[in-house]
Amino acid sequence: MPLTALDRSLRKNTLEAINARRSVRSYRPDELERSTIQTLLEAAVRAPTAMHEEPWAFVVIQDQALLKRLSDLAKPLFVEEARHRTVHGHSHSFDHFTRPDFNIFHGADTLIIICARPTSQFVAADCWLAAENLMLAATAAGLGSCVIGSAVAALNIHKVKAELGIPDDYSAIAPVVVGVPGGETTATSRKEPKILFWKK
Repeated sequence: MPLTALDRSLRKNTLEAINARRSVRSYRPDELERSTIQTLLEAAVRAPTAMHEEPWAFVVIQDQALLKRLSDLAKPLFVEEARHRTVHGHSHSFDHFTRPDFNIFHGADTLIIICARPTSQFVAADCWLAAENLMLAATAAGLGSCVIGSAVAALNIHKVKAELGIPDDYSAIAPVVVGVPGGETTATSRKEPKILFWKK
């Protein structure tokens, strides 16, 4: 089936957003409007989902004092996890996590936590697909985003979940910060696709 001009335009815009997406780690203090965040959430829930579960639920935090407190709680937990991984053969320096002034959320205005109940083996994948939709929508809107995996352990502590309104039977799966970039983030290189098998 031949592509229409509109189809070609949409395809180009999608690839442009994919190629323009960066893990932004510097943000201006500009506050995102509720309508902007709602648009990102609406993009997130358009993600593919196994078994039609649509398992996701969202927590949105724009309170800088709370984000700082969560960062301070998360850093030592993540460093301990990182040291454990290093012992088992993974080498990476996480020394910056021990600095008091380092904020794992990079000064972003907004943290969006994608949560779900672990009802099936595909729930985590569904949530990460939603996260990718959200980040591509943010890129298309001129915003920056970054996955904050170092926050996951802290966000799943019982008292933290209670404070953030996350029910006991839900888990925080995909934390993503979003905001106005504080500058340009250069593209990182990527390996060529590794093809294990291709039969025609």
